[in-house]
Amino acid sequence: MELCSDSMTTVQQVSKRKGGLITMPFIIANEAFERVASVGLHINMILYLTGEYHFDNATGASILFWWAAISNFMPTFGAFLSDSYLGRFRVIALGSVVSLLGQAALWLTALLPEARPPHCAHYPDNCAKPNAGQLALLFSAFALMSIGAGGIRPCSLAFGADQFDNPENPKNQRILQSFFNWYYASVAISVIIAIIVIVYIQNKLGWVLGFGVPVALMLVSIVTFFLGSKLYVVVKANKSLMTGFAQVLVVAWKNKHLALPPKISDGGYHHEKGSNLVSPTEKLRFFNKACIARNLDGGLEADGSIWDPWKACTVEQVENLKALIKVLPIWSTSIMIAVTISQNSFPLLQAGTMDRRIIGNFKIPPAWLYVFAVLTMGIWVAIYDRILVPWLAKYTKHKRGLSFELRIGTGLFLSCLATGMAAAVERTRRNRAISLGLAENPLSVVNMSVFWLAPQYCMTGLAEAFNAIGQIEFYYAHFPKSMASIGVALFALGLAVGNLVASLIVLIVDHASKTDGKPSWVSNNLNEGHYDYYYWVLCLLSLVNFFYFIFLYFFVDCYGEEKFRDNNEGECMEEKEEASAKSVSSVF
Repeated sequence: MELCSDSMTTVQQVSKRKGGLITMPFIIANEAFERVASVGLHINMILYLTGEYHFDNATGASILFWWAAISNFMPTFGAFLSDSYLGRFRVIALGSVVSLLGQAALWLTALLPEARPPHCAHYPDNCAKPNAGQLALLFSAFALMSIGAGGIRPCSLAFGADQFDNPENPKNQRILQSFFNWYYASVAISVIIAIIVIVYIQNKLGWVLGFGVPVALMLVSIVTFFLGSKLYVVVKANKSLMTGFAQVLVVAWKNKHLALPPKISDGGYHHEKGSNLVSPTEKLRFFNKACIARNLDGGLEADGSIWDPWKACTVEQVENLKALIKVLPIWSTSIMIAVTISQNSFPLLQAGTMDRRIIGNFKIPPAWLYVFAVLTMGIWVAIYDRILVPWLAKYTKHKRGLSFELRIGTGLFLSCLATGMAAAVERTRRNRAISLGLAENPLSVVNMSVFWLAPQYCMTGLAEAFNAIGQIEFYYAHFPKSMASIGVALFALGLAVGNLVASLIVLIVDHASKTDGKPSWVSNNLNEGHYDYYYWVLCLLSLVNFFYFIFLYFFVDCYGEEKFRDNNEGECMEEKEEASAKSVSSVF
């Protein structure tokens, strides 16, 4: 997730020869190899946890939800380090090395028989569980990969954009647009390659080779990145917007006893020199106390400017925090759809019990079904952006075709349909298994094509494309220019919280449905459990979330009267293209 603060966008070049098109292959290759390695390890992991570590289905899914949550939260911390202390180059470099260490540790769990429980022919109820040392190695691998992701994802795209930020070049906009296009094209292609090639190796050739190939690719990614180190433009760390938010909270609390200046007063607030914003808005007035102009011991320069922001803040800082708070209600609707789109583990287990033959006796790996979601996202984004937007704009008078809110709401509604379809398909699969006398044989294949699962994957991909891109563009439109990257941070945070909620839902359903000796709805035996009921729970929660969004849209003023960018035709091409690239990259 590209979360680095836009306060660093002014590139200070050490030499005019640095940066430019010559750096593009190094940055694109680094991103592509890293993405293949990381996605290739994550997508099939539920089979490794249940088959090799003998976790039950619910526990395995919960572990993956927690891993995904931490991986989505860490980029926020990585962005803070990059903005405030280390700079983008160092954070990407450190993150790549740490990620390599995590992937190598995971490879060792497959390579060394002592690193995992002994092989068990029974399905996993009566199998030996992992000991403390084995769990420590496994979870350390996950943690290192999450930390590594926190260094790579926040700054990869922004670091690439730094190499081409040369306003004096008349072709600068075209070059930037080309870079962004190549960047998110490489991301999409890398995800597809990871799903098809890496997953096939894991399923057919074993986990040792299946985990070893991503390690090798990650090593190539690091070497490629460092080969171009002498060519890169390196921007020094400046400061983080998150630090500014903390300063406003602290100073407002310190000044809680002060009275606000009269509305008609002039010069009652600290503001940036030359800024047209000389007084804060009236909404969320408590935070206005952070920028009250007053005499401070050691807080101001001789000319009245602030040098200690922990004693006084500017109007701009206060309004930035208000802008963030105002969109939080809409952001909260993203948590439930994050739960829905993260449901990759259970459909994978279902696919393993279905007929996966396509040509002759060739059976597709269960994880290949995720290609349907990725292709649906990619195709829809291309069709919408290139064909539908110009046509819809004529009728809606909105430059992006459909409004941000309408796209967000459409995504939420489609997520309800996706979980409903998942429930209906699983009910059909389970009934067929029982009618064939397979209730006690969870690994037996049901006479039902695995492609019955394809529509729910397509619907999930479509819901994600509508909601995720609409959500990021909504933040981008309603934040001031200096906060553009915070939108991606919010999106990543929504995914993180959504994964935590998903883990909680699984645990609650697992424990609550075991009453009176009945098998859990998310039992290890899919035929005895009721995964269809589990999907209906998600569908109901998604429907409640959709109506919650409708309530916010019609009855709650979520972002105030000001829309910072929505009608700003003068915003530069670089910003629009970067926002688009960030959106697509975040979705994948």
